[in-house]
Amino acid sequence: MSKPVYLGKMLLHWCDACNVPVLGKKCGCGNRAKKVEVTPPGDIRPAFDYDIKRINSVSEKQFNAPLIPEGHLVVLNKAPYEDRMDEIIVDGEVLASIRFEIENCTWVLLPRLEGARRLFQGRDRKELKKWVVIEPEIMPFILKKGASILVPGVLDADPEIEKEDEVVVLLPSGEVVCCGRARLTGREMIEEKRGNAVKPRWSAEPVAAKTLPSEKSWDDAVKANEKILDSMIGMAHSFIRNVSGSMDLKVSVSYSGGKDSLAVLQLVDETLDDYELMFADTGIEFPETLENVTKVAEYYGKTLRTASSGDSFWESIGVFGPPTMDTRWCCKICKLGPIARLIDENYEGGCLSFIGQRQYESHARSISNKVWKNPWVGNQVGASPIQEWTALHVWLYLFRTKAPYNPAYEKGYDRMGCWLCPSSSLSDFFQLEESHPELAQKLNTHLLAYAERMGLSPEWVKYGLWRYKRYPKVLQELADRKGISLLPTQEAPGELHFEVATGYRPCKAGGISADGSFGQAIDIEFLEESGMLNPVGKASFIEGAASVALGESRAQVFASGNVNGRSENEKTLKKLMRMVEFSVRRAVLCQGCGVCVGHCDHNAIEIKEKRAWIKESCTHCGACIEVCPLVKFL
Repeated sequence: MSKPVYLGKMLLHWCDACNVPVLGKKCGCGNRAKKVEVTPPGDIRPAFDYDIKRINSVSEKQFNAPLIPEGHLVVLNKAPYEDRMDEIIVDGEVLASIRFEIENCTWVLLPRLEGARRLFQGRDRKELKKWVVIEPEIMPFILKKGASILVPGVLDADPEIEKEDEVVVLLPSGEVVCCGRARLTGREMIEEKRGNAVKPRWSAEPVAAKTLPSEKSWDDAVKANEKILDSMIGMAHSFIRNVSGSMDLKVSVSYSGGKDSLAVLQLVDETLDDYELMFADTGIEFPETLENVTKVAEYYGKTLRTASSGDSFWESIGVFGPPTMDTRWCCKICKLGPIARLIDENYEGGCLSFIGQRQYESHARSISNKVWKNPWVGNQVGASPIQEWTALHVWLYLFRTKAPYNPAYEKGYDRMGCWLCPSSSLSDFFQLEESHPELAQKLNTHLLAYAERMGLSPEWVKYGLWRYKRYPKVLQELADRKGISLLPTQEAPGELHFEVATGYRPCKAGGISADGSFGQAIDIEFLEESGMLNPVGKASFIEGAASVALGESRAQVFASGNVNGRSENEKTLKKLMRMVEFSVRRAVLCQGCGVCVGHCDHNAIEIKEKRAWIKESCTHCGACIEVCPLVKFL
């Protein structure tokens, strides 16, 4: 079992008197709240009606009864898993987990004892499904950790149970004593004489199901958490005042259409008068997000500056291939580059942006400073006033202030952003087919075309394997079972290969020489017009060839695609050949994202006709080369 990942304090408590979640040890009513044990990192959030309907739909399919009764607040806790899994908390108890199982591409409910009691208590088991009845005498054995329920101890079982189903184990009295996974079918449990029937997940002596008053609302939860919220809000206001007052930069709020950036916007609006909104329209936003951004700008009455990348994603996917969790070139091409350009055009000297970043989202964000500079957006200082907030803090604050949140949250999504982000779970892409079928079809069309071009099967797309460059072990095993090849048989599109043909060798005239080739013709005239060799060093051109110098070293690029270099030092020559390779790649494949613009301290780069052009004022510092997505990701 992997070690729990703690990204912050485990804050979820519950007040039994008010029957609401509390983000601290004491409820607003004055009573002490008990701690709810959830799986780290504990980024808890409210369940919307859609979430509850999905949980009950899965529960009815598996057990023929809904898990969650009406009138009860439900909190979800995202737990670590190979795809998406949420723990379901009701009345201060973890009733079950619901997870999306990749192999079957379906949601499965994993009840815990309290959830199973609520499903079976007061009901005739014959009206339900997925139950197993055992001999009372074997109770001491199943209470031992790791012990399985063997066939001789089974009295009866639902004949419809299939292997690997989640089942509830009962005593003849109907009391729940165990929840686990079936190792045999229901018929085999009854008919066979030996074998493992059930592998327990949870087991305990029988007790009655817990009952607490219902008809609670999120307004009740807000009231119970008022003092806690006031404290967090007060610290956020102070942070915003201190940071904005310490910098001689214009202030903006980076709004994404998500709950976190909305909470930050509300906090800034309560603290400052002079600020603007920035929104990066990546071209792959949910329609609800675009509508929400317009609504939010009108609601707060502030200037909205939009950086739009248009169709850059669909134009660039042919160069980069589908984005993966390891190589999210899309963030740089469609978001960070346009934002850097927008800041460059509208904020002389850069800007301070308040951003909805929280430590509970990821390990990287948990160790981030509250004030930072993104290496991809060199002209922006970022600051997060809600770094220590959980998702439940955010939602309670939004419920309290009536801030206009994105309605897509009520359609089964727990995060906002690009609808095809490779960091999304596979369940989100199946959700997309339901909520936005036209978007799902567009994505699948591109992915299937790419898979066919690369010699990969449609199943490579179906199981979301396109989202990985380095496959987790569980997906490697899935691919083996399904006979899905993870290795393309064709060369990736958009690659511009460069190879040093004969290595770095002594030259007869002295020094070191090298010869390389791109394997295709290079447009020398455009290389000159674009100025792409300028970041390397001083460049000169003659018909059919370009020459660039780095100190005493020199390299020549020919229209045939051949490159040769000369230097007194092998290390310097390797650096020069590498920089020439990258610069030619940038000239040939530039997507005009503008990431380089934000990294040029000399205003020597402009974007026109969706390409970067390097001006003669370039100082040859080379800062724009290494940050180019074409260099970083190809």
